Amino acid sequence: MTTKAYVVGVGTTKFEKPETRDWQYWDMAREAGTAALTDAGVPYARVEQAAVGYCFQASTAGQRAVYELGLTGIPVYNLNNNCATGSTALMTARQFVEGGIADCVLALGFEKMSRGSLGGGAGAGDFSTSPVARHYGIMAAAHGFEASPPTAQIFGNAAREHMERYGTTEVQLAAVGAKNHQHSANNPHAQFQDVYTVDEILAAKTVHRPLTKLQCSPTSDGAAAAVVVSERFVDEHGLRDRAVEIAGQAMATDTEESFASGSCIDAVGRPMSRAAARLAYERSGLGIEDVDVVELHDCFSVNELLTYEALGMCEEGASGKLVESGATTYGGRWVVNPSGGLISKGHPLGATGLAQAAELVRQLRGEAGARQVAGARVGLAHNIGLGGAAVVTLLRKA
Repeated sequence: MTTKAYVVGVGTTKFEKPETRDWQYWDMAREAGTAALTDAGVPYARVEQAAVGYCFQASTAGQRAVYELGLTGIPVYNLNNNCATGSTALMTARQFVEGGIADCVLALGFEKMSRGSLGGGAGAGDFSTSPVARHYGIMAAAHGFEASPPTAQIFGNAAREHMERYGTTEVQLAAVGAKNHQHSANNPHAQFQDVYTVDEILAAKTVHRPLTKLQCSPTSDGAAAAVVVSERFVDEHGLRDRAVEIAGQAMATDTEESFASGSCIDAVGRPMSRAAARLAYERSGLGIEDVDVVELHDCFSVNELLTYEALGMCEEGASGKLVESGATTYGGRWVVNPSGGLISKGHPLGATGLAQAAELVRQLRGEAGARQVAGARVGLAHNIGLGGAAVVTLLRKA
């Protein structure tokens, strides 16, 4: 027997450039966690479990973070799944609720990062012993290893492959960045609110050809949280008007396809994104045709294009034309990354997946202000981490 799981409260901090604000990770966690509990109208004393995600802090940092909310003795689970950590925390909370283990769970994610480019991923260290060594080995065999940031390099090489294979253009890649920077202008929690043209994005400093700085997600400090509860809890506490159902959710990890082709497109996760989407659609009874608004993992502009294809928004290879057509912004078929996405909203690794969920909850409640997608009823979140994990979540207004 399983019960439905609902998000009844969400909270986020503003995402900030590292070392801009004088705060610690527990300050971020307190701010986001308090906001989520206040949004739900639920006191921390009602929380029975906490699933806490982060990549760069020490073991049991989750406890240090939630102790800012209260000292109630509840179990705290510390999670690290690279850039998919936030959605892993949300998935853990959902499983506790659906499995009848708890009626009210806090999912919390945070990160305090350092300035400069991210290396090969959280805990990458020496590539010879890194969890992502196999992924970078695929890249090195096909493209060599250059003196640019490793994550930009592997995604940049995926972009080169996409251009060579499908005729995707640098203008189409830049269109992703232009769209997401435009969206973030209406998001007060975004790290950046500057608007750029496609030409300005193309003229920005190259990080790894064809990706320029304005097509790459920055390092960020910040936190996000969600209160996940059972249907019984929703009814007992009169929360139906706040409740957004987690209609379907799935995680996939790398498969043989991720490495067999020798392609960076596969090594950075398109196969596992496709697998997670397929499972989430099956579990929810929904398809991409039912979705109105999408928050997806645009760590680099090319990954937004790869994700369009993985989610079934277009045929393989047609994603450049899709973004160029205007189908993924206001007035189009879907609105993708109304928050500004990782490129402009920012990317504190442990918080990203939960920030995506928070944006969708606000959209489905009609609370997104100037970012509101008219009539939004179903939202999709996609969060991916090299190493690898891909989580796809379908949310529906109760």
